[in-house]
Amino acid sequence: MDPVIASLNTTGVDYELVACDPDLADTAAFCEAYGYSLDDSANAILVVGKSGDRPMACCLVLASTRLDVNGVVRKRLGTRKASFASAEETIARSGGMQIGGVTPFGLPADLPVWIDHRVMTRNLVIVGGGGRDRKVLCSPDAVAALPAAEVIEGLAKAPGD
Repeated sequence: MDPVIASLNTTGVDYELVACDPDLADTAAFCEAYGYSLDDSANAILVVGKSGDRPMACCLVLASTRLDVNGVVRKRLGTRKASFASAEETIARSGGMQIGGVTPFGLPADLPVWIDHRVMTRNLVIVGGGGRDRKVLCSPDAVAALPAAEVIEGLAKAPGD
């Protein structure tokens, strides 16, 4: 079974798979083409610490906010510097997911999933579906139900913060 679907099914939360044109998988293009608000779109971003063992986490933030890579994320990774994972590192460490399709569902069990607290305020969020050809529409509770998930206050900054 598809690891994303298997992971979604373990949450016990309803979800819907939404097909999309792979050329429109990037958040802004997807939201414009398919009529979703940036406030209801959550980006799953793999971030790595710049140290020898390159610790990594999947961070889930609303598309209307900005991930605090050099503050909260860097400190939680325990490194002096952190950055977005490269496309190659994203594919290698996520089990084959491409940027534009990364999802917190179906990731390797040892990869922490950090959810910005603002995501939990939405009724539904649209997140990557594991590939650039689909998204997942679900309650934020589905993500929070993942074993490696943790909701974090201030993981992202809203405009003006």
